[in-house]
Amino acid sequence: MSRNIDLTLAINDSDQVRDLASGKVTVNGVDLRVTYHEVEEIFFRFTKFREWEISEMSLGKYCSLRGAGDDSVVGLPVFPSRAFRHSGIYVRADGPVDDPAALAGARIGFPEWTVTATVYQRALLQHEFGLDLTAIDWVQGGINAPGRIETLPVGLPDGITVRAERERSLNQMLIDGDLDAVIVPHTPDAATDGSRRVVQLFSDVRSVEEEYYRRTGIFPIMHVLVVRKDVFERYPWIGPNLVTAFTQAKDNSIARMLSGTAPHVPVPWGATTAGIAADIFGGDMWPYGVEANRTTLDAFTTYAAEQRLTATKLAVADLFPASVLQSHVI
Repeated sequence: MSRNIDLTLAINDSDQVRDLASGKVTVNGVDLRVTYHEVEEIFFRFTKFREWEISEMSLGKYCSLRGAGDDSVVGLPVFPSRAFRHSGIYVRADGPVDDPAALAGARIGFPEWTVTATVYQRALLQHEFGLDLTAIDWVQGGINAPGRIETLPVGLPDGITVRAERERSLNQMLIDGDLDAVIVPHTPDAATDGSRRVVQLFSDVRSVEEEYYRRTGIFPIMHVLVVRKDVFERYPWIGPNLVTAFTQAKDNSIARMLSGTAPHVPVPWGATTAGIAADIFGGDMWPYGVEANRTTLDAFTTYAAEQRLTATKLAVADLFPASVLQSHVI
């Protein structure tokens, strides 16, 4: 009598994986144990120790590994986290609000060079706003607490210099006037403490991000699902099976968000807002799979090469095994 294999998944607690965790959606051939952690803990523990078989992982760190020839993990086109990142550029309230060009030659802080959000944000500064990245005074440090370090070896583009700050947080440096802006995946404390000392660069960031998507077709991918190589080689069939199950769980989540009869999230007008997003994105507002995300993936691999996360541009096909690059049609 055959039985399923036991595998552990580490992932952030989000609605699109809820049905997997509850067992409502199953992975064919797998008994899946789900363990929830904050993403920073997941990335640190999996990058350092590979403690579980399946993990959420930063797309930037995954590309860095692949670009360095490290194939110890296998990526799958499942994207648990996505976010437009114009909203993660912060300045002081008396700074260049709505004037990104004024950041030319500025002092800008970031948490880690390989953090996926900052890759997109540097690309925005360069490609959308015309800034010369080599003219910027870059400072690396913790967002709201000092001491954060790079967790992967970093190669920097020619002309880029970075100073590591260990004594103060980026939030404090921005308040003190020693930074002109920060590019971050998490909100600086001074933007939410009621003081209004720190604000988003764009005062109407939703409109800016929506226009960017309509014009470019890029919906930034933050995280990707990965499987340890030893597990994938032993059970190569788990790749497509995981993609199928994660897609079903995500589709169920979207259906819940769109249902206004009995709201599933405690957000006023939540279903209406979800419906607007579905109209903008053409139905599936959170697509998995390669083809539906080729524009975004191609853009990111371009940015990763420009910013020296990878020595050369990775092809999209280099990121995922052949078994998940296409799907069957009935």
